[in-house]
Amino acid sequence: MFAALYGELAPHPWRDPDTAQDAYFLFHTRSLAMGWLDDITTAVRKTAGGIEERELGAAGLWSMNDAGRDHPLAAPEASLVAWFQVGVEPVFDDRPLPVQPFLRCAGDAVARIGSLMLQAVQVLLPVQGLDTSSRPEYARMPSLLTAGWFGDCDPQSRTPVRVTLDSGQAPSIPSAAPQMRELMSRLDQDVFVCESHSLADHDPLTMKPPFDDSFWNGPSLHRATFHGTLAEWSLDALGWLGGFLADLSARQGVTTPLLFTASRS
Repeated sequence: MFAALYGELAPHPWRDPDTAQDAYFLFHTRSLAMGWLDDITTAVRKTAGGIEERELGAAGLWSMNDAGRDHPLAAPEASLVAWFQVGVEPVFDDRPLPVQPFLRCAGDAVARIGSLMLQAVQVLLPVQGLDTSSRPEYARMPSLLTAGWFGDCDPQSRTPVRVTLDSGQAPSIPSAAPQMRELMSRLDQDVFVCESHSLADHDPLTMKPPFDDSFWNGPSLHRATFHGTLAEWSLDALGWLGGFLADLSARQGVTTPLLFTASRS
C-alpha cells in the first residue's frame, strides 16, 4: 500500500527540523507501538548441539518500506505533505485491507511534525490480494463489521466528498461502477452515502500519483468517481472508506491494484 497526504502542514514551532525524527522513523515507531508492524526476524546462534534458529518480533498488518515528506514524482501543483509505503500480505477472509489503521498511523506520524489541514488523500489499494471467491456470503464485505464506529459522529461533521477509483490500464472499474453504486444503496451502512457516480468528473490529483506507472497498473486510463457524503472528514473515516471500496471492487470481480483518491467536494 502507498498513501499520499495533500494539504497544508504548519510545523510545530518547538520542533527543530535539523534534529527531529523524520516521517519514516515516526511512522515506523508508531506502527511498532500499536502492534501494526510485521517485524518478525530470525535469530541464529551456535549452541552445544549445533545451530539454533529462533523467530523474534511479532506478526502485524504491514512491513515497513519507505516514507518521506517530498517525492520526486509528485505533481508540481499538488501540495504533497507526506507519503508512506508499506508491504502487506493477503488478508484473512474475515478482514478488510488494513487501510484504516494505515491512514491512522500516517496521520499520527504527521501530527508529530505539525498541524495538518488535509485537502486530499491518495492510497494505492492492493485489491488483487482480496480473494472473495473463498469467502462465504456473510464475509464478503468485512469492512461493514466496523461501520458502527462512526455511528456516534456529530451529524454536523458529515462532509461532501468526491472519491475516484482508478484501475489504470484495466477497464474493470468503469464496468463495475454501476453495480458498486447500486450495492452501496442496499448495504447496511451510512458512513458513506453515495449520491451519484461519473466516468468523467475526476479529481485532478488522480492524473498524477507520486509513483511510477510500473509501480502499479499504470498509466491512468480507466476511472470512476463517486459523489457522496462521508461521516466525517478524517483519515480514520477515509481509511474505512478505502477498505469498503476495496471490498466492493473485489466483490464485483476487480483483480487489479486501484488508485483511491478522495477530496472534499
